[in-house]
Amino acid sequence: MFPEYRELISSLKGRDHHFTRLFDKHNEIDQIIKNMEAGIVPGSHTEIDQLKKEKLLLKDQIYVILRQQATA
Repeated sequence: MFPEYRELISSLKGRDHHFTRLFDKHNEIDQIIKNMEAGIVPGSHTEIDQLKKEKLLLKDQIYVILRQQATA
């Protein structure tokens, strides 16, 4: 996710707890979705769609922080 911000992400994860929580939650949801789609964990299409929406909201929040920090 956001390879162009790789260094900034590493930096923020070391000093911004809010950013770290958002980033970790995004990755956690991504793994849950993958497990559901692979049939490892039970989940309906509705549950998967809801998780994808939540993941997208987190990604948007992460992007806003990255853009703000990149221009600061």
